[in-house]
Amino acid sequence: MDLRRLRFLREFEERGTLAAVAAALGYSPSTVSQQLAILEKEVGAQLFDKAGRGVRLTDAGHLLAQHARVLLSAAEAAEADLAALTGDIRGTVRAGGLQSAARRLLVPALARLRADHPQVRVKIFELELEQSLPGLRLGAVDLVIGDEYDGHPRPRPAGLRFTVLLEEPLKIVLPAAHPLARAGGPVPVAELRSEVWATSAEGTGHHAMVVGTCRSLGGYEPDVRHRANDADIQLELVRAGAAVALMPALTLPASDPAVAIRDVAEVAIRRRLVAVTRDTPPAPALTALLTAVADQANAVGRTGSEPNAQTSPGPGCFPQQVRR
Repeated sequence: MDLRRLRFLREFEERGTLAAVAAALGYSPSTVSQQLAILEKEVGAQLFDKAGRGVRLTDAGHLLAQHARVLLSAAEAAEADLAALTGDIRGTVRAGGLQSAARRLLVPALARLRADHPQVRVKIFELELEQSLPGLRLGAVDLVIGDEYDGHPRPRPAGLRFTVLLEEPLKIVLPAAHPLARAGGPVPVAELRSEVWATSAEGTGHHAMVVGTCRSLGGYEPDVRHRANDADIQLELVRAGAAVALMPALTLPASDPAVAIRDVAEVAIRRRLVAVTRDTPPAPALTALLTAVADQANAVGRTGSEPNAQTSPGPGCFPQQVRR
């Protein structure tokens, strides 16, 4: 059996349509259909049934897709072991992260990697964790840096490894002229009941955190009128006096006369930046990038540029790993 065709089958099991598989892998739907038809002939079993205008997996298709998962993982582990045996640090690593992680962790890590290991080719994408997990599980992405918030832990899907890189506080961000900003002290979430809020898009961890915080600490449903995954857009909305926000320290300017950055009065709320990889032995190129990212996270904490930011101790270390 051809491993490339098994990957097509595995992608179909995850994504559900030929069009989605084609979009994920960069092929035309007709090419994907042809390759899966060849796979059916190779194994001598019917893998698909007609389902309306599309197709669905048969029992045999589901069974082979489960075996494909094991075979593809074994092939990836073999490649990593061979690369480690030769000591050759080369290859392509595909990494994604939300905006603040890409800007403050991935890009500086890439610059270091270009100097230390010029034969490693890194591709960086801006991705929310929710968007990237299917591609990570299937091997289209090798590393994702996502976030999770106090009171809103992420699911831990089987086959993935989660490593905490950095912890930082959440800050209330107000227009500088806002009445609650004048005192200079912590601001109660409960007193922001009548405000318009800016958050990330619905379905993201940040949006869920803001809504959940207003409900639990303030006892109200926030008026989330503005949604943008770009932290700079959220800040512009605050500067314009059009919204208030609850934002991670890493996304905030060190100084800005147009905004007031205040602690949450009721309780400290923190965000964790988390590196997510497949729970298989990483190739040396991925290990090199992970080390560079961990060192950069530690450097961010040491500079003190983000108030109260904390990192896991030890450069290049990956403590607090969670496997399932």
